[in-house]
Amino acid sequence: MSLLEIRGAALRRGDRELWSGLDLDVAPGELVAVLGPSGSGKTTLLRAILGLEPLSAGTITALGERVHRRGSRRIGYLPQARPLTDETSMRGRDLVALGVDGHRFGLPFPRRGDRARIDALVDAVGASSFADQPVGVLSGGEQQRLRVGQALADDPRLLLCDEPLTSLDLANQQAVVRLIDDHRRTGAAVLLVTHDINPILGQVDRILYIANGRFTLGKPQDVLTSEVLSDLYGAPVFVLSAGDRLVVVGAPDAEASHHHHHEEDHA
Repeated sequence: MSLLEIRGAALRRGDRELWSGLDLDVAPGELVAVLGPSGSGKTTLLRAILGLEPLSAGTITALGERVHRRGSRRIGYLPQARPLTDETSMRGRDLVALGVDGHRFGLPFPRRGDRARIDALVDAVGASSFADQPVGVLSGGEQQRLRVGQALADDPRLLLCDEPLTSLDLANQQAVVRLIDDHRRTGAAVLLVTHDINPILGQVDRILYIANGRFTLGKPQDVLTSEVLSDLYGAPVFVLSAGDRLVVVGAPDAEASHHHHHEEDHA
């Protein structure tokens, strides 16, 4: 049974149709990466699955239920990271606690079961050594580990990740990929938006590549080719191999591995 079923989905932004006719099934234990230039509607797709953004056509069924405006706590969400400032008084474990029970967060005495769950999550994401420090003094990699813990708090069967590796160094990228991959191995389905496929290339089952109001869906070796991407963009695009990395060259706003842009994808 698919944990996510998208049928005939279309998305408009003002009077512009970002894409239409999208059919996607994501099975338990499958990791699908979503690629494409800024403004192509990658983040908006995740928001539509969460029930935060209406489709202009089509339906989404997540975990056996038609998506509705209230969303579902059974879906894990790792949004685009915004660095937390030095003034943030929350400790690291408080960030994880938000996921364990958002509406009770802030009470001085969490239930005993909650505290054990928070400790287990902090430990699972390798954050025990810094969980009692204020989050504002932590590095980007440390903050992101805690955010992963928050997203996994309800042991979600469907996990949505929006640019989870942006501005992390290689070691922290690998650590976060490992955490996401470990969760996928428990039978969860993962949809992950990224502008650089390289850190997760070894873990990806399929790629949904959105560009130019169109999309293509398939295995990485079938999608990441010069021919397929040139057709998608309607312009010459080249996929080059550099060791074990792939570099996309010539695409408008391409997510080439040497080009890490940090601006938010507002689509």
